[in-house]
Amino acid sequence: MLVPIIMAGGSGTRLWPLSRSLYPKQFLPLTSDSSMLQETVHRLSGLKTSLPVVICNEEHRFIVAEQLRNDSTLGKIILEPEGRNTAPAIAIAAHLVSQGEDPTLLVLAADHVIADSESFITAVKNALPLAESGKLVTFGIVPTSAHTGYGYIKRGEEIGTGFSVEQFVEKPNVTAAEEYLASNEYYWNSGMFLFKASRYLDELRKHRADIADACEAATENVVRDLDFIRLDEEAFRACPEESIDYAVMEQTEDAVVIPLDAGWNDIGSWSAMWDVADKDNDGNASAGDVLHHNSKNCFVHSDGRFVATVGLEDVVVVDTKDALLVAAKDSVQDVKAVVSELKKAGRSEFKTHREVFRPWGKYDSVDFGSRYQVKRITVNPKAKLSVQMHHHRAEHWVVVSGTAKVTNGDETFLVSENESTYIPVGVIHALENPGKVPLELIEVQSGGYLGEDDIVRFEDNYGRCNEAS
Repeated sequence: MLVPIIMAGGSGTRLWPLSRSLYPKQFLPLTSDSSMLQETVHRLSGLKTSLPVVICNEEHRFIVAEQLRNDSTLGKIILEPEGRNTAPAIAIAAHLVSQGEDPTLLVLAADHVIADSESFITAVKNALPLAESGKLVTFGIVPTSAHTGYGYIKRGEEIGTGFSVEQFVEKPNVTAAEEYLASNEYYWNSGMFLFKASRYLDELRKHRADIADACEAATENVVRDLDFIRLDEEAFRACPEESIDYAVMEQTEDAVVIPLDAGWNDIGSWSAMWDVADKDNDGNASAGDVLHHNSKNCFVHSDGRFVATVGLEDVVVVDTKDALLVAAKDSVQDVKAVVSELKKAGRSEFKTHREVFRPWGKYDSVDFGSRYQVKRITVNPKAKLSVQMHHHRAEHWVVVSGTAKVTNGDETFLVSENESTYIPVGVIHALENPGKVPLELIEVQSGGYLGEDDIVRFEDNYGRCNEAS
């Protein structure tokens, strides 16, 4: 059995302001109408696999579930209490999917672009005999330039449809990268793998027994919660942090590399987005309502407002509802420094968008002041917010479209378009969409404290009663 293991952690800081801590790049539709996670699942259609197993952060669990459910590809979702890098994550997945069997694991990242899916499928099929014979396969990207932002793999002797791995090389300088490219003996390290679950666990135990022990302990008392698998939190937090490259692939004698030439890109920066995007005759790539005048080789993304460029060259502009980035294209690697400064300053822009997704729908904070906040709330059909109360704020709901089922204290009633209701401070209340179309309403909050942690949940369909937001 071939089991896809999709790693969907990471914060994507270099794609800020589109990518945020609570809604990072793997969940965004960057290159199509589907998110990068969904695209990763879509390209598996040419293979005979089980439903995918996705490993993600606790705080992203509902995003993953909703995106997979919309594609009818909802499999297991393993929740990491906190990131421990790829070696432990893959070990956890290997334990949980084995269950007395020994499946072959296809380990993928959720945030890669692969333009040629057929070549990807062919490479996986070529790698299967090697993996089933006990080899640990990594996919090496046939390089198209002397890139200094990737690690490299030097191939050795030919083994079946691949090559033995002679050496893993850290990110090189320009001179070394040019030598690697000219030799035709090196590949970019893609971070994609194929191996039997038992072989990976054996090699991990051989080279990093501490990680193997911690991961085994973390899977002994898992808890299944809705679509999610929760690990033993204390045991997992005790696990050392390490990548699969350092823990296993650079140590094992059974590593092999399969060349992959499929239009791969890890979209690690806005310049990489420009690389893969469609461009006009002047080399400009655009998303949204954008006009270029006498501009060349620019990347402009607008989430709503009309954006015009005049006389610009090699510039990146990314406009969202609450933040604007303007950067030289050759300096976009430094965007992560902006995110670091925002985090240090305690600003919300590093973490959340103005529009925030919840398991029941979403809200957009359209205006706020010292004692008020206005939100546009969208509740999905048949979805319900938690039964809750607030210590510091009152709420006024005005239905814009659809019909709301409202619990307000001891009363439960329907509120239709152009009707409203008022929720006083301290009153237990709930909001539900009983209909078949999205419910939209305007919420006006007022009070001395309007933080998302002023929520006391009494009942919740999504298991969030102990959460603060």
